[in-house]
Amino acid sequence: MEKALEQLRLLPFEDLGYAKVDHHRSLRSGMPEVIFCPGKSLEQIVEIFSSLQASGVNIMATRAESAAWEAVRAVHARACYHKEARIITLEQNPVAKRGLVAVVTAGTADVPVAEEAAITAEILGNRVERIYDAGVAGIHRLFAHGELLLAARVIIAVAGMEGALPSVIGGLVSAPVVAVPTSVGYGTSFGGVAALLAMLNSCANGIGVVNIDNGFGAACLASRINLLAGGEEAGT
Repeated sequence: MEKALEQLRLLPFEDLGYAKVDHHRSLRSGMPEVIFCPGKSLEQIVEIFSSLQASGVNIMATRAESAAWEAVRAVHARACYHKEARIITLEQNPVAKRGLVAVVTAGTADVPVAEEAAITAEILGNRVERIYDAGVAGIHRLFAHGELLLAARVIIAVAGMEGALPSVIGGLVSAPVVAVPTSVGYGTSFGGVAALLAMLNSCANGIGVVNIDNGFGAACLASRINLLAGGEEAGT
């Protein structure tokens, strides 16, 4: 059985001409291929979506604008659009939500990136709790959620401006913190570079940093940590 599974991991992809759809990615990495919408035509998005739908996996299309959603919905009526996260999903194989991933934002303007992380984490099978608008400008708002922060197996901290939130959280908890800099801020934030550098230079321990506005990547990392850490015992 194990030998057969190893062979299945290396089976060919489906070649659509402009894209090679990897139907066996979930065997290798634990999650199916995800559609990144920018740069693709509406027809390409729909065809890739349909290819994945036929394989029976849960489907996620990221950075999807309303036009992409309308095109997908016309063909796949059961699909859902998470407007703030700009994600289209189709859950064909729902899984029980395990463990606990907390998604925290510094401000309300960071919520779109946080929602990209939260929706991604949920479809990957993680229990997610949200704490929004709890940045250092009013740090008592964060302390009010101390019990939840201490219970989380992983915390995704999303912040623009000066990017201080992950450092504060990292100094309060023992769980890993995945820091997400956002492009929110004034001129000298340089489109999120200031927050990125602040997070990379954090003096708090146990912080990992992903790219600017990369809520999807943060959720993928947090999911692997959460589920490998024994999410079965922590979840409900």
